[in-house]
Amino acid sequence: MSAVVAGTAPVAARTGRLAAAIPLAAALAAVALAAASGATQGGLASAGLDPWVYGFFADRYPLFFAAIAYGAAQVALLPVSAPGWRGWLGALLGLALVLGLSLHPTYGGLVLRAGFSVGGVAFLSGQTMGVAQGLGAIVAAVVLGSALGFPALLARGLPRRGAWLRSWGLGLLRFAALAWALGLLAAARDLGLAGFPHLPLSGAQAALAGTIVLAAFLPHTIFGLIGPRASVETTPGRG
Repeated sequence: MSAVVAGTAPVAARTGRLAAAIPLAAALAAVALAAASGATQGGLASAGLDPWVYGFFADRYPLFFAAIAYGAAQVALLPVSAPGWRGWLGALLGLALVLGLSLHPTYGGLVLRAGFSVGGVAFLSGQTMGVAQGLGAIVAAVVLGSALGFPALLARGLPRRGAWLRSWGLGLLRFAALAWALGLLAAARDLGLAGFPHLPLSGAQAALAGTIVLAAFLPHTIFGLIGPRASVETTPGRG
């Protein structure tokens, strides 16, 4: 039995690391699809998607749709790292949370509304714009991170004894990386993205959008590639 576990562990670890890179590919694919299809607010609204393409948050944070794709792909892959009914349950719960918190009642959902509210209050209370934007990104990361973390905990279980410190440390790094990602996406307009979604992504603007998304989620992806996530449910068998 131990020989079987020893032989399958490296394969499972490689599979988990490959799966950890898929959400970044999904986020970049979402940008590529938006550029290739020439998607605009007007075109999407005519297809009946008005609640998710119009409004302040759609105009101010146009690249947040890449974060939705990233999060949805991450939770959808839970059955890969946690085979069995718990993995599938975590995936279904994760998809419901990511989509619900990101799109209800309209584009941005509670994720962007919470971040903008805290950042706005901080700025009005006398904080600098940089501090206000940072606080907003942290709060938004708390909301989106909860949608990613709770389903993962349900699917994989608690860390094994002796791995708590490493798990907490890696979790804090991943949270900081998620806050960085949301903060960078929020700064897309300041970084030169213009026109979209009123105008289609094309040429240099499409390349800029892809670069911002890559820089935003690459740190979170790298931390996701660090080692297998052992849990109390995956304790090696004895034989």
